[in-house]
Amino acid sequence: MPSDSLTRPRPLVLDVDTGIDDALAIMFAVRHPGLDLRAISCVAGNAGVDRVVANTLAVLDTLGAGEVPVARGAQRPLLQPARDARHVHGADGLGGQNLPASQRTPYDTDAVTMLRRAILDSADPVTLVPLAPMTNVALLLRTYPEVVDNIAEIVFMGGAISGGNASAVAEFNVWHDPEAAAIVLDSGLDVVMYGLDVFYQVAVDPSTYGALAEDPDPAVALAGRLLAHSHHVVRSDPRAAGGGLIGDAGAVCAVAAPDLVTLRTWPVHVELAGRSRGQTVVDRRSIQGEDAVHGVEETGPPIRVAADVDARATRDLFLATLGATTQSSAAAAESRAIRSDDQARR
Repeated sequence: MPSDSLTRPRPLVLDVDTGIDDALAIMFAVRHPGLDLRAISCVAGNAGVDRVVANTLAVLDTLGAGEVPVARGAQRPLLQPARDARHVHGADGLGGQNLPASQRTPYDTDAVTMLRRAILDSADPVTLVPLAPMTNVALLLRTYPEVVDNIAEIVFMGGAISGGNASAVAEFNVWHDPEAAAIVLDSGLDVVMYGLDVFYQVAVDPSTYGALAEDPDPAVALAGRLLAHSHHVVRSDPRAAGGGLIGDAGAVCAVAAPDLVTLRTWPVHVELAGRSRGQTVVDRRSIQGEDAVHGVEETGPPIRVAADVDARATRDLFLATLGATTQSSAAAAESRAIRSDDQARR
C-alpha cells in the first residue's frame, strides 16, 4: 500500500454494512488526519440496507462529522437472498445502541452512481475500502469500468487464509456475495485482503473499553460500548484476542499506516459452489502443483494478503485517533491492568 507520508490526506471511500465494527471504522476514517473521507456507500449485510443507511447517518451524527455523502446501495447479493448477521450485531445492527434517528439526508442517487462520481471527481486516485459484502463494488466495476483508472487500490475486509465464521471455511462478507467478491478480485486492480486471520488479532481490553464508555466525547463513549458488545460476542472464540475487536476498523488503520500489516502476494480464488461456497482459497505454495502442471484448476489472481498485523500498534493507533481524552483514559486503564497483573503474580 502507498506510504502514509502524503502531503495531502488520502482520498478514501468506504463501502459498509454498519454493523458494530463498521461503525468503529467510520469513526477512525472521519478522525484520522491523513484520510479524507469522500463518501460512504451502504449495502445489505450485517443488517438490511435501510437499517445500514440509518446506522451510518447516526454514527456520523455522534461523531459530529461534516457533510459526508451516504448512499443506499444493493439490498441483496447478486444471486442469492440477503442473509443478515443480527445474531452477532443485534436487531438494530449496533448491539442495541438505539441511536437517535439522524436528520441527515441520504445522497440523492443510488450508491453505484455516487461511487462513480466520488471516484471520477477526485483529483487524486481514490482508495476504496469495502468493509461489507462487495455487491456495490462489483456493480460499480461492471457498470462503470472507467473508474478503475482513478482507483489507487481496493483494501477490503473479508476472506480468510484459514477457517471462516459464516461457515467452517467462509468469512461472512465473501460468503454473503461470493460472486461479487470474485468480480472484484478478478478486476485487475491492486487489491489487498484484510481477512479474519488479522481481524481477530486486534483487540481492546475490558479495562480500556470500560474507560472509553465513560468518556465525555459521545463518539468515544459509543466506541467503548460497541467494543464491549464485540467482546461479549467473541469471548468464546479461541481465535480472538482477549477484549473487544476493532474488526473492520483494522483495515482502515492499515490504509492509514501500511507498515502495521505484513503483506504477502498469493493467488486467491473464491469458491462459488458447494459446501465451500464463499471460501477464499489462498495458494501459499512455493512449488508448482499438479493442478497447474495439468491445467486442472485455476488458482485465482495474485492479490496482496495481510498475513500478520502489529496488533498492539494498530490498537494504539485506533485509540489515539479517536481523540486526546481517549488516549489518556486508555493509557490509565492499561496501566491499572498491568499493575493488577503484577499484584496477582506476587
